[in-house]
Amino acid sequence: MPNEPHDLNSSDLRDRAVRAARGLEPFDVLIVGGTLVDVATSEMRLADIGLVGPLIASVLPAASRADAEQTIDASGCFVTPGFIDTHMHVESSMVTPRRYAEAVVPQGTTTVCWDPHEVGNVAGLDGIRWALEETKQLPLRFLTLAPSCVPSAPGLELAGAEFRSGEMATMLSWPDISGVAEVMNMRGVLERSEPMRGVVEAGLASGKRVCGHARGLEGADLQAFVAAGIQSDHEITSGEDLLAKLRAGLTVELRGSHDYVLPGVIEALKTLPHLPQTLTICTDDVFPDDLVNDGAMSSVLRRLIGYGMKPVDAVRAATLNAAMWLDRYDLGLIAPGRRADIVILSDLEKIVVDRVYASGREVARNGELAVAGDSVSTAHAYRDTVKLQRLSAADFDIKLPGMTEARVNTVVSPRFTKWGEAAVVVSGDKLVLPDNMLLMAVIHRHGKKDTSPVIGILEDWGHWRGALATTISHDSHNLTVFGRDPADMAAAANAVIDVGGGMATAADGKVTAVLALPVCGLLSDAPARQVADDFAKLRTAADAIADWVPPIRTFKAIVGASLACNPGPHVTDLGLTDGTTQEIRPLLAASRN
Repeated sequence: MPNEPHDLNSSDLRDRAVRAARGLEPFDVLIVGGTLVDVATSEMRLADIGLVGPLIASVLPAASRADAEQTIDASGCFVTPGFIDTHMHVESSMVTPRRYAEAVVPQGTTTVCWDPHEVGNVAGLDGIRWALEETKQLPLRFLTLAPSCVPSAPGLELAGAEFRSGEMATMLSWPDISGVAEVMNMRGVLERSEPMRGVVEAGLASGKRVCGHARGLEGADLQAFVAAGIQSDHEITSGEDLLAKLRAGLTVELRGSHDYVLPGVIEALKTLPHLPQTLTICTDDVFPDDLVNDGAMSSVLRRLIGYGMKPVDAVRAATLNAAMWLDRYDLGLIAPGRRADIVILSDLEKIVVDRVYASGREVARNGELAVAGDSVSTAHAYRDTVKLQRLSAADFDIKLPGMTEARVNTVVSPRFTKWGEAAVVVSGDKLVLPDNMLLMAVIHRHGKKDTSPVIGILEDWGHWRGALATTISHDSHNLTVFGRDPADMAAAANAVIDVGGGMATAADGKVTAVLALPVCGLLSDAPARQVADDFAKLRTAADAIADWVPPIRTFKAIVGASLACNPGPHVTDLGLTDGTTQEIRPLLAASRN
């Protein structure tokens, strides 16, 4: 979206809009017969909307004008501003930005705030430059943020790059960067340690937004996190957590990727006298099959309304509240002088989208994109990021020579992890994995250290009958392999290495599914539907080898199991780490011969 928001300040455009509003010349487009969802007043009222170029010139009484070059009949429909996703990662949908736009624009999303954190962890500053270039000339407005935590937990993991205050200042000097992306290193912020102190201060000095990641923070730590200059959070874990974050003055980017949290959030909101201005909505992470089949922002809105949120409140949070947080006066409201980002819905509660306009241009109709983007090709972009040779089954053995028994440190639970200890048998100098445990191996793939697998032992992950390998492994995105049988683990790992990154499953020593994501080992430039279908096949294969117990033990837990910045233990390419204490523990807790 070139030259935004200044493109609306053209004298000629404003002259035309004023004349059209006064009836002195016709509108370019007149949307008639619809019910306006007025997010400024909470009214639902019949109104017609006159557009001149990218601008809304007038919101006028129904059937009061008919002079327009084009008239759109919205009878029986609802008219809202375009949806704004205040925090998301394109990479979670495993497609390039242009493919993402093809999917979400027909769902009513016209603006997204992209944290290209995953690309940054793999490809550094050049990857962020590529991300900015990729978002140009698309029907979807990308407000791109500067990744703040590359890696997310310095000292506990190695990524493909490292961003400190200098890199942050460089990115913030670029006009296309709209702020600092989620600051995830919470301990670094609270302890005022480098590089986080410099990163946050660079953001504050730029005058741009400084977004946060305040998972698990409460009381004095929450107050201190906000006092450091952090302005938002999307890591909501409960209704009480939501209220605490709002009361601390944070803008909450309420995410839909943790559905089990939403009912409690709605109940908490009902205790307030009005919808907070500082409540916005985001998707954060959406897998490709969910993106195509259920939607992104449209799905979050649908679920929020289904859990009891008033439709006008849900839409307000996704439009006007978001625009105010982004300091974009031109967005978020259907009113004269604002940008003509407009969604026409045939069903408000179910968020059934008929037409979408972006800057006055029809960009989608009946679930299909109506315009083509002119973004650059990604055919040869970052397809050499998995710097690994093929692995053998022996690489996944835990060798404990000279022992017959050992005590090992374990990581308990997929979410809200905690330390455990277990007694294990050693046979033939190899650890014999107990039936109720799982191996997790992390292999550094960025060429900055040796590629010997770091292996941890997981508890409470159920009984597995195969292996899964992935280069989508937040946030350093090293190759991570889960399984019990070394032969299965090697088969899955090698399938991912062979295609330049992605995900694969194996059972009985044979590969059962592969999802190729060759761009940064994270993305595909294939159409979203094709990626969704391939991903669905992989998920089905994963279901056959793992015992999922939602909402804690889920497929999604796989890609976050190495997220070292979160509280508690995690396995990374540097060892068994603890995001709370910043320690790295050995596998052996104690042993005896």
